[in-house]
Amino acid sequence: MPVSIVVGGQFGSEGKGKVALEIARRAKGPVTVIRVGGPNSGHTGYDRSGKKWALRQMPASCIDKNVDVVFPAGSYIDADLLLSEIKELQYPKERIFISPYARIILPEHKYWEREAGLTGAIGSTGSGVGGAVMASVAREASNFPLPSPDAAHFFPLQDFVTDVATLLRRQLENGFRVVIEGTQGFGLSLLEGGYWPKATSRCTTAAGALAEAGLSPMDVDDVTLVIRSYPIRVAGESGPLVNETTWENIANKTGKADIREYTTVTNKLRRVGSFDVEIVSRAILANVPTRIALNHLDYVGNIEELVEAKSGVRQFINQVSLAIHRKIDWLGFSPLGIAEEAEQHIQ
Repeated sequence: MPVSIVVGGQFGSEGKGKVALEIARRAKGPVTVIRVGGPNSGHTGYDRSGKKWALRQMPASCIDKNVDVVFPAGSYIDADLLLSEIKELQYPKERIFISPYARIILPEHKYWEREAGLTGAIGSTGSGVGGAVMASVAREASNFPLPSPDAAHFFPLQDFVTDVATLLRRQLENGFRVVIEGTQGFGLSLLEGGYWPKATSRCTTAAGALAEAGLSPMDVDDVTLVIRSYPIRVAGESGPLVNETTWENIANKTGKADIREYTTVTNKLRRVGSFDVEIVSRAILANVPTRIALNHLDYVGNIEELVEAKSGVRQFINQVSLAIHRKIDWLGFSPLGIAEEAEQHIQ
């Protein structure tokens, strides 16, 4: 069955939104995109007119406005944020479908995270996803104070509530390409990331994304692991970052201008490190990807250098490939597109 899953192989911000959008654009037939998780991280993409969209609730793979968008049972929805992004995108409302079992993020969930000290202790964005997850698994326990409404009983989203399990099965049987846009990265995964408690509140592997989407492993024919040349973590006490360096060091090494990155949600300067083979290797073991996309190669050199066997870019790609024992399939030199390894140009 035609299901693609896009996941991150480091600590998030690998460019998953751009890659998911690329897969949707390359599909030969109709496409449905699924956004799992919640709005605690932003996904960025550029539409066909070149306009940048930094989205937290809607998937970046929808910005061409020609796909169905599904929020499955394993999604956590900030209704105000979702409705504002729908309005800003001018997205066709009849193409948005929300599972009745999707959970709603409430102001109480955000307040609970702030009071729990998670924003400082683990670098949480304070978006309420962790609180909403806690409320969901607490199952209305008398000693846990937070409610967990579902979309079926949340009036502002009533027009979008649909039996998405039946919808997705019908679409798959009719040849739709379904693209699951995962969130964050392997190193942040609650279960196998290896950095607990400096972790997110969910499993961020392909298997976790598939479970949240409510689909079968038998449906999947395509898994893309997205990595970046210099991995990042969010600011503050967000956990270990092997080979941590500075943006200034990276810029000086390649003669680039100011390349500092800031988080989409909190607008804080990201921490950055040199490429770490170990975490990517563990991400490969957990996800067994059919494709690996390596982004932010513009921090290493220029796409024109791909044809030069001894260029810094070519040597970097070859070193990464040898270290992780995998071919690099897609190369990203800008936010606007993807080059395939066999090519020397951006499509």
